[in-house]
Amino acid sequence: MNIFRLAGDMTHLASVLVLLLKIHTIKSCAGVSLKTQELYAIVFTTRYLDIFTDFISLYNTFMKLIFLGSSYSIVWYIRRHKIVRRSYDKNQDTFRHVFLILPCIVLALLINEKLTFKEVLWAFSLYLEAVAILPQLVLLQRTKNIDNLTGQYVFLLGVYRALYIVNWIYRYFTETHFVHWITWISGLVQTLLYADFFYYYFQSWKTNQKLQLPA
Repeated sequence: MNIFRLAGDMTHLASVLVLLLKIHTIKSCAGVSLKTQELYAIVFTTRYLDIFTDFISLYNTFMKLIFLGSSYSIVWYIRRHKIVRRSYDKNQDTFRHVFLILPCIVLALLINEKLTFKEVLWAFSLYLEAVAILPQLVLLQRTKNIDNLTGQYVFLLGVYRALYIVNWIYRYFTETHFVHWITWISGLVQTLLYADFFYYYFQSWKTNQKLQLPA
């Protein structure tokens, strides 16, 4: 653990709390992609199966339970909550996320650190997390009025991933034999996907205008 990883974890946690705050208090999921949330639920499920077999620390277990519970809670709210689900616009959230899942399965089977069930699932979760934000970004492009909480949620997710890259750089220079190419490349791809959003987010902040992404 170092300050960059801790900051990344806290930023990731903050992004989830912002989204839950919006859904629970406002009773609205407008502008939120169910497809992205389902992908994150798959990511955390496949990555954190070791919670039943390996104990690292109370902090590690607590964070895994938080992300598992929050991802499934958000999916439940959007799909089942009698009020929240009314604000979900499935006509706009049309990204076919199966076309993200299938290539990630194939990639995980071909490129992994070890051809075991656990390691393949781990690689799959990294590949899928790298592209899981795509349905959300596409939905934001189609949405004319992006509310502040949704914008902050996506922004915090991008900051979390950027902080993790700094964490990897720090560990590379301070730890012996710290080389994880799958993690690094997946994280870099994921961060690059946020670049366009970051640009328009800061533009809207600088000009004090409503956040809009070009179609």
